[in-house]
Amino acid sequence: MSVSKRSVTKALLLAGMEAVYTPIRAAGQSSFQVIPTPDEYVNSGLQAISASSPSDIWAVGSSIIHFDGAKWTAFPVAGNTNQVCVSGVCTSGSSVLSGVADISPTDAWAIGEQTTETVTENPLSFNTSSQLVIDRWDGTQWSVVPGPAFAAGDAPSLTTMAAVSANDIWAIGNLLTDDGNFLNFLFEHWDGTSWTATSLLTSDAFLLAASADAANDVWAVGFEGPENDNSQTLVMHFDGKSWNKVPSPSVGMGASQLNGVVALAPNDVWAVGFSTPVAPPKQAATLTLIEHWDGTSWTVVPSPNVGPASVFQSNALLGIAAASPTDIWAFGSSSLANGSGNQRTLLMNWNGTAWSMTASPNPNKGSFLDDILFAGVAPSPGDVWIVGSEDDAVTGGGFATLAIHGTAAAGTGSN
Repeated sequence: MSVSKRSVTKALLLAGMEAVYTPIRAAGQSSFQVIPTPDEYVNSGLQAISASSPSDIWAVGSSIIHFDGAKWTAFPVAGNTNQVCVSGVCTSGSSVLSGVADISPTDAWAIGEQTTETVTENPLSFNTSSQLVIDRWDGTQWSVVPGPAFAAGDAPSLTTMAAVSANDIWAIGNLLTDDGNFLNFLFEHWDGTSWTATSLLTSDAFLLAASADAANDVWAVGFEGPENDNSQTLVMHFDGKSWNKVPSPSVGMGASQLNGVVALAPNDVWAVGFSTPVAPPKQAATLTLIEHWDGTSWTVVPSPNVGPASVFQSNALLGIAAASPTDIWAFGSSSLANGSGNQRTLLMNWNGTAWSMTASPNPNKGSFLDDILFAGVAPSPGDVWIVGSEDDAVTGGGFATLAIHGTAAAGTGSN
C-alpha cells in the first residue's frame, strides 16, 4: 500500500468558485517565474526534487528531468519500457518516482514504484503487478539497483528520501507483510555498499516526507489513522541508533496531516501539512498547518490561508524548502470556492518572524485549472526551485511538469 501526495491533495482540496484573492509579497522577496520543463509522457508530473549545487538539480515523478544551470532536460526513466509483444503476449513497464537524493553530478538516487502490465491476446486477459524500484545515476545514465530482499508476498513501498552523505542515505515508506497483512514502517538505508531494511510495526500510519541535517538527526513526517477522516499528525526521528515516534500537535477535530519537513539544525526543524476544523461527517475546508521543533517540542506556528470563503475552498501545504533559517518557503495548493475541482498553486514565506502569503504563478495549459506544488529545494542562498504538476489538456491530457524559480535576498528577516 502506498500513499502519494497527489492522491492526498485531490482527495482533500475540494475546489470551487474563485474567490477574490490578492497574493501578498513581502518586501525584499522576488516573484517566482515559471521555467520551461520537458514533458516526455502523457503524465509527467513531478513529486520530488534534490540538488547538489545550483547547476546540478534532479526532479522526479512520472518523469526524470535535470537542470544544468541553464535549462531542464528529460532523461529516460529506468523501468519505463515500450510495449513488446511475443507470441500473443504484450508486456510494458512504467515507473513513478516519489523521492530523489542528489549527492553530486555523478551520484544521485531515486525511489518509487515500477508497474508491469501484461496483455494476453488469446484469450484476452490483463495483468498488472507493481514493485518498488531504486534507481541510481552514475553521471551517464539511470539504472536499477538491487534493494533489500523481502519475503514472498510482502508488499514494500517507498515514498521519500533523505541524504546525509554519499554513504548515508535513507529511503522511507511502508511494508505490508504477507503473514497476516501487518503494516510496518519501512526504513531502508544505504551505507555506501548496500541497502538494508528495518521495519517497525504500525497500524494505519504513513510517512510522506523526510529530511536530515546530520547522521543522528533525521526526521520523517506523515499521518496515522484513517486518511481524510480523523487522521493525526505523525513525526518520527532517528537519533543515530533507532527510529522513534515524537509527539506532535494535531489541530482541529478532523483530519490533520504533515506532508513536508525540512531539518536545519537539531533545534530548528519545520513541518507542514493541513488540518480540518470539524469532525466528519461534517464538511469544512482544510487549513494550512505549520509546526516547528525547537529542540524540545513541536509547536504550531500561525500560517495564512486563502479564504476559506466556503467549505470547498481548502488549503493544503505539501512541501517546504529552506534557503536559510530566515528564508523558508512552504507550498502546495488551494482550491476554488464553488466545488468545481479547480486548484491553484499556494506559496508562503517565513522571514524569521512570521509566515506570509506571496505571489505564485499558475501556468495551466489545459482547460481545467489544476496547478499543484509538491516539492522544493534551495541549492544556494536566495536560489529556490519548486516543482509540481499542471493540467495538460492542450497536449493530450494528463499532468505536465511544472517548475517555478525564485531569487531573493537571503536573510532579509523582515517584511
